[in-house]
Amino acid sequence: MIRYIAYTFLLLLIAVPFVLAGILYWVMADQPTVNRVAEFTPVHIERAKHIIKTNDPRTMKPGVLRMLTLSQEEVDLAVNYLASRYARGSSRIVLQPGKVMLSASFELPSNPFGRFLNISALLHESDGLPVFDQLQIGQLSVPEWLADMLLEYVLQQLNTREDYRIASDTIKKISVADGRFIVTYDWQADLPDRIRSILLPHEEQARLKAYQERLAENIRSASATAEMTLADVIAPLFRLAAERSTSGDAVAENRAAIVVLAFFVNGKGLGAIVPAARDWPQPRPRPVLLAGREDFSQHFAISAAIAANAAAPLSDAIGLYKEVDDSRSGSGFSFNDIAVDRAGTRFGVLAVSNNESALRLQRLVAAGIRDSDILPKVVDLPEFMPETEFKKRFGGIDSPAYKRMMDEIERRIAVMPLYR
Repeated sequence: MIRYIAYTFLLLLIAVPFVLAGILYWVMADQPTVNRVAEFTPVHIERAKHIIKTNDPRTMKPGVLRMLTLSQEEVDLAVNYLASRYARGSSRIVLQPGKVMLSASFELPSNPFGRFLNISALLHESDGLPVFDQLQIGQLSVPEWLADMLLEYVLQQLNTREDYRIASDTIKKISVADGRFIVTYDWQADLPDRIRSILLPHEEQARLKAYQERLAENIRSASATAEMTLADVIAPLFRLAAERSTSGDAVAENRAAIVVLAFFVNGKGLGAIVPAARDWPQPRPRPVLLAGREDFSQHFAISAAIAANAAAPLSDAIGLYKEVDDSRSGSGFSFNDIAVDRAGTRFGVLAVSNNESALRLQRLVAAGIRDSDILPKVVDLPEFMPETEFKKRFGGIDSPAYKRMMDEIERRIAVMPLYR
């Protein structure tokens, strides 16, 4: 009997690794089934502004249920963006009456079984948790009962995270009807503070404070009469980032430096996102110029901050949306503004892409830069074009003439040593 048990145990010991290897072989693949870029357009940004306006928390009464309705395109774009931003993945969402069809591919770390994990699922709404109609991982079809158990287990694990608890406490029902994704939620009075606590934990607030203090010190010691350029403001902040990165996270340091830069250049206080910052040393307000213009420094810093915190496609789309909007009712469409936006986006991307890129940018900026090092020549680019003139000269943002101008802007940025 003992010998039989020993043989069985030995057999299982040998078989289990082969079974696991077989499962990994079936669920991993060399090619993704979904490979899409999250492409934001001015239309998406305009729609996002409308959603924010109609769901402004300042107008909400706690305890009153509200509904947020999103189209399939909006849900699809948002999920694909999140998959790309946070999971090295790509996804596709299709809404059906009462159901959601999801396809996704995620790039995996190097391994002998495959580069991608491909998932497809069909779920339908219920009174409680969503229920699987179908789940396939790679070539492996997962039984519905097991898929539901896995989903319940994942949600239980997520419940240990404050961000999931916030969503769980706020969202009361999710439904799908007429090609629309409908979220019923309950706004709570303490929600802004709870969200702020996870977006800016104590460690991040301390990091922002260090750059705010350095900025206030530099502004205080600078001549009150001399013009201050964007390079004058950036260089000291990135010297501090280089110092702190010797024993810290270079990407996080760069991100904090850029956030402080953007709020200062645009005349805003960090107190808008960090209430405690109202008690920190405050840099004296003063104009900051880029290529002789204050609006250029604002464009650059905002684009860099968006790219450093929300990725380049979103930053580019917001910049383009502003120019389209200006062509209708503002100062007019300006390609030089677009060039400044793209340069700022490129700066923000390089600042946080990876540790090597972050450290390289720190070294170059900390060594001393001029405005001409961060912005290519833009004085010759068309600007202040009303919508009618813009359409007459360039036809629209999908025209060959527009694309040629954008290619020229990208070429000018690409050849700059800082952005190579």
